[in-house]
Amino acid sequence: MKHTQADLKAMQVWPFERKIQVAQTRILEWYRHWDGQVFVSFSGGKDSTVLLDLARRCFPDIEGVYVDTGLEFPEVRRFALSNDNVSVLRPAMRFDEVVREHGWCYPSKDVARTLRYARQGSKWALDRMAGINPDGTPSDFRRDHYAKWAHLLDSGVKISDACCEIMKERPLNAYVKASGKHPIIGTMATESRRRKESWLRVGCNAFDTKRPSSKPLSFWTEQDILRYLREFGVPYASVYGDIVEDEKGKLCTTGEQRTGCVFCPVGCHLDKINRFERLAKTHPKLHDYVINQLGLWELLDFVGADY
Repeated sequence: MKHTQADLKAMQVWPFERKIQVAQTRILEWYRHWDGQVFVSFSGGKDSTVLLDLARRCFPDIEGVYVDTGLEFPEVRRFALSNDNVSVLRPAMRFDEVVREHGWCYPSKDVARTLRYARQGSKWALDRMAGINPDGTPSDFRRDHYAKWAHLLDSGVKISDACCEIMKERPLNAYVKASGKHPIIGTMATESRRRKESWLRVGCNAFDTKRPSSKPLSFWTEQDILRYLREFGVPYASVYGDIVEDEKGKLCTTGEQRTGCVFCPVGCHLDKINRFERLAKTHPKLHDYVINQLGLWELLDFVGADY
């Protein structure tokens, strides 16, 4: 392992200025290692906006690459396309085609992948959904993380993890192969168990993996992102609203907290304020499209999520 849980906790409480310095050092190392043949994966969201600004303070001409999936908030898409030196990629399939062929990603990528293979009869997936190890012994982790979603096997709703791969990963991988450039990505370890485990294993700059990538913001937090945007006056997508302090003195946005794929139901059962109910008020046409035309209502009804 490259790092430990203790390393991550220690780095997350570093002074803000040190976090900036270390993140830019990782970008410099990445750029020099690949002789400048690198690019910033730029989604138009606030995390990748910070990453692009950090990178361009080091290398003003560094390329941004935006995958125009059609899944972003229109404000995020407009902002992404308004930036200079941003190349635009598009997936081979439309999102409605992906949903109809492969289904929705829910409740998480890992569980959706397991559900997909369990429905195909794969033993490892069926064991995981049953909460047991390959040798048949009980697995407390898998019982809690997977087995509680076993009822989705009988939902009749198509579920898989294919969406992100088809809509985002394939276009970027094709671009890497065609251009010979290597990506810098704005993900943080706090965002998911998978991303944290990846950082613990390989660190920020994964030079020797099958698909090399740099993730220099891995040890940052949401508060760091908002502080950077506010303190440096970096323009960002209007859908987030203003950056203000809440009653506890923490930074937050007055609009959307997270953007990502606007139609994605991953984690919607954890929402304090339901994202689809909010979408009905802020973007009613998008709400009608995903709920009624694409049929997300069926999944949300089954899991009891309001929309």
